Amino acid sequence: MRILFVTPECAPLTKTGGLGDVSAALPAALRGLGLDVRQLLPGYSQVLEKIDSVEKARLSVLGFETRLLEAGPFLIIDCPALYRRDGGPYQDAAGVDWADNALRFGVLSRAASMLASSASPLEWRPECLHCNDWPAALAAAYVAFDPGASAASVLTVHNLAFQGNYEAGLLGRLDLPPQSFSVDGVEFHGQVSFLKAGLAYADAITTVSPGYAREIQTEAFGCGLDGLLRRRRNALTGILNGIDTEVWNPATDPHLTAAYDASSLERKALNKQALQFRLRLKVDPGIPLLGVVSRLTHQKGSDVLAETLDELVSMPAQLAILGRGEARIEEALRAAATRYPGGVSVTTGFDEGLAHAIEAGADLFLMPSRFEPCGLNQMYSQCYGTLPVAHATGGLADTIEDGKTGFLFAPVEPGALLEAVRRAAGLRRDVERWREMQRRAMQRDFSWSTAARQYAALYSRLAMRATA
Repeated sequence: MRILFVTPECAPLTKTGGLGDVSAALPAALRGLGLDVRQLLPGYSQVLEKIDSVEKARLSVLGFETRLLEAGPFLIIDCPALYRRDGGPYQDAAGVDWADNALRFGVLSRAASMLASSASPLEWRPECLHCNDWPAALAAAYVAFDPGASAASVLTVHNLAFQGNYEAGLLGRLDLPPQSFSVDGVEFHGQVSFLKAGLAYADAITTVSPGYAREIQTEAFGCGLDGLLRRRRNALTGILNGIDTEVWNPATDPHLTAAYDASSLERKALNKQALQFRLRLKVDPGIPLLGVVSRLTHQKGSDVLAETLDELVSMPAQLAILGRGEARIEEALRAAATRYPGGVSVTTGFDEGLAHAIEAGADLFLMPSRFEPCGLNQMYSQCYGTLPVAHATGGLADTIEDGKTGFLFAPVEPGALLEAVRRAAGLRRDVERWREMQRRAMQRDFSWSTAARQYAALYSRLAMRATA
C-alpha cells in the first residue's frame, strides 16, 4: 500500500515534541511491514540544512509557487516565503506564533491533497492520506471536496487542545468552498478550524491511546468538540503510540554512566550516583530520587508539582527536574532549588543526554498531567526500571499497571500526588518486591510493532472500502 504521511514535524529534521518522534518512528515501522510510506513536511530552514534533495516538481498552491523536493522517503514543500525563517515550525524565536500560520499549514494540507489527486505531478499516488494534528488536518477537507481525489483520509489527533482556529475571512484564501463553512464542516464558533475540518471530513480518526479516545468524547476533555466526536465515534479508534526501543534501551544507551538490563539492576545505582553528582544533589543511595522531564505547564500538572515540593523534600526525597514552560512555574521551581541546595535540581531548557540520565538515575518518575493523550516518558521510565508515578488519565492509565509497573493516582491535586509518592517510597523499602516491579516494567513491549500493525489494518480497510 502507498501511504502519504503528512506532518508539520519529523525527527531528526525538525522536532518540538512527541509528534516529531512519532512522525519518524511510525512510518519506519510501517515500511518494516512492507508498506510504501512517504513523509510530507514543510521545507523549514532546519529541514533543508539537513538533507540532500532533488527537485521532483513545481506546484502552485494557494497562490504560492512551490518546489516539491524528494530526499529518500521524504517529500518536502519548498516555499521560502512561508518556511525559510529563523525560529521553530510554529513560532518565532521569541515564542510567538507566526502570524501567517493559517497559510503556512494551509499550503501543507492543500499540497498533500493535490498529491493524492489526479492533479498530482508524480507517478506515485497514495491510496491513503494520513494527516497528523491540526497543521495537516485541512487536507481531509480538501480531499472530500476534490472529485479528482481517490485516496482515503485518516486524521490522527495527538492533542485535541491544539486546534488551529482562524478568522472566517480566510475561507476563500484557503480555497475552501462556501458550503464547507457550516456547523457540520470547518466552522467552529465563527472561525475556520483546521482540526474540526479533519474531524468532520476524514474517513477515519485515530488518537494516540484508547483511553484518550474515550476521554475526548466527554465534555471534560473534548475541548468543545466532544459532540462531533461522539457523532463520529464509529470512525474513531485509539491506537497506542510506541517508543523507539533502540534509542531508549538502558543496555545500550550511550548517555548512561553504566549500562544495565533487567538481570543487572544493581548497576542502575551507578547511574543514580552519577546523576546526583552531576546535578549537585547530595550523593545518597538511600534517599528516593524523583525525576521529571516535561514541559512545565498547567496541562502537565507542573503547578501541582511546585505546590508539593516542600513536602516531597521533607519526606525525604530529592528531585531532578528538566524542562521549560510557563514563567510562573519555572520561577516557583527555581525558588525551590534555591531553598533546597542538594535536594532539588532544576535545569531549564532541554538536554537530550540529561533526559536519558534522569530516566536511568531516578528511582521514580513523576507525571501529574491533567490530561495526557499518550505520553512517552512513562514508557521510557518502565524500560529503564524507573517506576512512574502518574495521574490515571489517557495514555498514562493505558500503559501503567498500578502497583505492578508503577503507581497511578487521582485527582490531580497535591494530596493525591503526595500519597502516591509515599506509597511508592514505602514499597521501595521492600527490596525484593521493588526489584520484581522493576523487572516486570522492563519486560513490557512498548515497541512500534503493535501500533504499526493496527495502522496497516486500518489503511487496508479504508482502501477496500474506497474500491468497493
